[in-house]
Amino acid sequence: MLPTRGHDEIRDITPEVARAVRSSAISSGTVTIFVPGSTAGVTTMEYEPNLVADVAEALRRLVPENLSYRHNAIDDNGHSHVRAALVGPSLTVPFVNKELLLGTWQQIVLIDFDTHPRQRRLIFQIVGE
Repeated sequence: MLPTRGHDEIRDITPEVARAVRSSAISSGTVTIFVPGSTAGVTTMEYEPNLVADVAEALRRLVPENLSYRHNAIDDNGHSHVRAALVGPSLTVPFVNKELLLGTWQQIVLIDFDTHPRQRRLIFQIVGE
């Protein structure tokens, strides 16, 4: 379980993914990273403080919190669901010799869009040979 604060928190989960790949019996293949739920997403980016802020701000501009979302009749997080739907809940990354094939400045991140802290579960599915 990964504790998150919500409110567009972006967490670098590359170390957790790399650890899962290294501990698997598979040398080369792909790892799919999936976050269950509908208010978080997984993607890649350069995990640099200014870019982390830029990405969070860009998502807020694309999907403002203060619009009238029909889902808010049920809960206060309509914008969270829309942001998560745009980013998506999963990502597949290749690896060779138990090393993720990420670019030099590329990290795997979880973005929690919900309106309150959560305990996020990450699922890693590793396939290959």
